[in-house]
Amino acid sequence: MKKKEKKSSKGWEFFQGLGKTFMLPVALLAFMGLLLGIGSSFTSPTTIENLPFLDHNVIQIILRFISTIGGFAFTYLPLLFAVAIPLGLARKEKGVAAFSGLVGYIIMHLSINFYLTETHKLAEADVMRQQGQSMVLGIQSLEMGVLGGIIAGIIVYFLHQRYQNVKLPNAFAFFGGSRFVPIITAIIMSIVGIIIPMIWPFFTMIINGIGNLISGAGAFGPFLFGAGERLLLPFGLHHILVAMIRFTEAGGTAVVSGDTVSGALNIFYAQLKNGGPISGSATAFLSQGKMPTFMFGLPAVALAIYHTAKPENRKKIKGLLISGVVATFVTGITEPIEFLFLFVAPALYGIHVVLTGLGFMVMALIGVRIGNTDGGVLDFFIFGILQGNYTKWYLVLLVGAIWFALYYFIFRYAILKFNLKTPGREDETEESATESKKESKASNGKTGTQAAELLHALGGASNIESLDNCITRLRLVVDDMNKIDEPKLKKNGALGVVKLDAHNLQVIIGTQVNHVRVEMDKLME
Repeated sequence: MKKKEKKSSKGWEFFQGLGKTFMLPVALLAFMGLLLGIGSSFTSPTTIENLPFLDHNVIQIILRFISTIGGFAFTYLPLLFAVAIPLGLARKEKGVAAFSGLVGYIIMHLSINFYLTETHKLAEADVMRQQGQSMVLGIQSLEMGVLGGIIAGIIVYFLHQRYQNVKLPNAFAFFGGSRFVPIITAIIMSIVGIIIPMIWPFFTMIINGIGNLISGAGAFGPFLFGAGERLLLPFGLHHILVAMIRFTEAGGTAVVSGDTVSGALNIFYAQLKNGGPISGSATAFLSQGKMPTFMFGLPAVALAIYHTAKPENRKKIKGLLISGVVATFVTGITEPIEFLFLFVAPALYGIHVVLTGLGFMVMALIGVRIGNTDGGVLDFFIFGILQGNYTKWYLVLLVGAIWFALYYFIFRYAILKFNLKTPGREDETEESATESKKESKASNGKTGTQAAELLHALGGASNIESLDNCITRLRLVVDDMNKIDEPKLKKNGALGVVKLDAHNLQVIIGTQVNHVRVEMDKLME
């Protein structure tokens, strides 16, 4: 039974870690998207007509340069995933893992090219796209997109785990240990590259099936995506769903400037870079759907929590709520507010899931066309207002006002009706813990002390088998869950604690989580 539990925990650990590794290339993509958005918006004929001073050769060259740099991550995204996945999942020798990811990805495509050449299936240049082939780093190969990078990255990670400490006979000892990882990667990925063309139609059938399911749902498709993402968020698995829709055929396929592009975000960036019309079917799964909830709904939740708090406690929780509002409104990081009510009132979180899904559906139905990833005010300004009125950015404000009212009155009513213990409404014995939590979050200078207290509450370094973090939460594998002191974790800055199984644990800290994790690493060393 214990062995079965461990195997289940390893599965949770792997999928949590995989979702976390997606954030490294996606974070870069989000920033590069902003550059691409700025460059494209200020070089469009409409903007130049309204702002004639932009019609200067030097200014336009600079803006085109910004746009070109912004397109980098979109062009090489599969390679970024192939490197980021083994880098993020590996616990030791991370540099070797990343290097092996690069080696594996290139050799996989070289082998695919060899197979296509030897079987006389290599398409001519003028029909390459129609036959599902493209140029990858100068190699004609299958058009696998991000999924190719993910496959390579996962295989390389398992090879790294298995062979990073391998011992070879003395005559070959030089090639042992971590040096053996890129060597075995080259061998295995060359074989994988031969196998992939034989089984690739099966993968495309599955992905296309998911895409057909979503597109077949019509306006309900964005609802399913938006609600599903929020539903998976407490478990840290939402990144996997998001990546599938953003970067694979599940998010749609379009032809842009003669090239076939798959994935909602890929389509949006390609159209933005090309200067053509933006597809509403692509942006239906992007920033616009988040905006009613992220920019208006969750700030309304914060206001409801503030208004329903005991008058003497409002000053104590004001800083916490303001920092949460800024995070969701500007950057689209929602956990600091969501975890204030997720554990106190799961039913309210269910309402939040439904309203988020409805936000996606309504934005699609009324024809809003605002892309990118975050759903905050930066995306609203750069990809909405600056792109012109065809994005219908003004409708976001109208829907947002409705969402603000819905969230505020629903949450205020529920908190008062059911006497929910949201921040500022705790019993006397709980208030000191809440106050300590707010103080520890408000003071960046106490990160080291906070890390020490959190480590102690987690049962000490000996109880931690694995420690990592994503944007807002610590992700841990612990030896004994019974040693976890949840009240002490919350007293020292944890917004919430998620116990996934007997060994996998998540501690929600907020946007300062990386600093806390670094301090904990130092203490554990």
